[in-house]
Amino acid sequence: MIKSTIKSFVSRLFNPPASDTKKTKARVYHQEQHGIDRRLVSRNAIKVCEVLNQKGFQAFVVGGAVRDLILGLEPKDFDVATNATPEEVRASFRRARIIGRRFQLVHVVFGPEIIETSTFRANSNGQNKTDEHGRILNDNVFGTQEEDAARRDFTLNALYYDPLTEEVIDYHNGLSDLRKHIVRIIGDAETRYREDPVRMLRAVRFAAKLNGTIEPRTKEPIKPLAELISNVPDSRLFDETLKLMTCGNALACLKQLREEGLHEGTLPLLDVVLKQPGGQKFVELTLDRTDHRIRLGKSVSPSFLYAALLWRLVDVYWKRNIAQKEPPMQALIHAADQVLDEQVHKLAIQRRHSTDMREIWFMQPRFERPIPRQIWKMTEQPRFRAACDFLQLRAASGEFDSVQAQWWMDLADTDTAGKTQMIEELAQKQKGTPGAASTARKRRKRRSPARKKATLPQYDNS
Repeated sequence: MIKSTIKSFVSRLFNPPASDTKKTKARVYHQEQHGIDRRLVSRNAIKVCEVLNQKGFQAFVVGGAVRDLILGLEPKDFDVATNATPEEVRASFRRARIIGRRFQLVHVVFGPEIIETSTFRANSNGQNKTDEHGRILNDNVFGTQEEDAARRDFTLNALYYDPLTEEVIDYHNGLSDLRKHIVRIIGDAETRYREDPVRMLRAVRFAAKLNGTIEPRTKEPIKPLAELISNVPDSRLFDETLKLMTCGNALACLKQLREEGLHEGTLPLLDVVLKQPGGQKFVELTLDRTDHRIRLGKSVSPSFLYAALLWRLVDVYWKRNIAQKEPPMQALIHAADQVLDEQVHKLAIQRRHSTDMREIWFMQPRFERPIPRQIWKMTEQPRFRAACDFLQLRAASGEFDSVQAQWWMDLADTDTAGKTQMIEELAQKQKGTPGAASTARKRRKRRSPARKKATLPQYDNS
């Protein structure tokens, strides 16, 4: 690593990149101009900047945190960019580790919060290793802040906030674009998308999140290059797809993805699901409720989200299996297996998420015929509450009785004493129904032969 850093420094010293010959004049905005409230900035991110500054380095809060702070939104996390190398950053903090191969950076750990700290990147000048499509496979050529700004994807993400001076540094008129809700790429759009195809998804997400527009030059190459999404590693694709669906404006994202042909690489099952009976309504309900939770500041489980998006397909297979004389529960298990076998790899769903999805699906038939003595065991299941939320979606789409669904939700929300009372009332109600009485008689009849056999007198055959 030290050798590569020295090599990078020497290369830049004798072969300055193009951006060195044509300087970009940075705009500096003071607090009254950018409006960021320092009290909303993570104290740990400020601490990282302070420590690096004390050691003689530059350090700034960057990326989505700056964008959200200017818009008056609460950032989910905070990233820092610095001119210190990864080794110098790691040596500055007690709990820090270097991660990444393609793009090396440092995780500085403060309890549950991680401040992701990257070193300013320089223009590659052809030094970076790429694949046959132009995607960068190694990006560890370090440079100046100006070079780093030129390497960032969109102008609204190329803003640097100094929490010590409370100034925002802007090399590409990003603050103006952000306030106009314009998504504009830095540099040649096709080249930047080939370097990292995920940037096409990010353009769509930012436009949807901002209720804004993608600048024409930025938008033009997206549809012709959409197939490059298939070259993105599964783990990155899963993370970016999840961000799309939890940006707070998922329905708009979905529409834009389909218009640009990007859903084939991110949600390849979407067209199949929407063609199923009630498929579009169920997907729209799912994403609308997801948007609502995001706007309220609540978390969204990836397992729940994908369980909902795939449900219409599972339901079709389930009914088909029942029509082929399979027992209902066995039919559902086979349907889930089939859908997950077809979709898990395409969607890059991790095993832990697919396990949770199964639990949510397999609990649905048990809601239809509640048995009081089994309900307590159901409530102890880790995914019981998620399964109840899922049941609400089914009720809203018209495939389950809304009154019965509300009973289950009330049960999930109440305390132990309330659960006891509700289950006892259900048991009394079921005892009072003719169906319950006849079922009890049948159960007694089935047990009676065994009792008689046990009480038969014993004869001496001697």
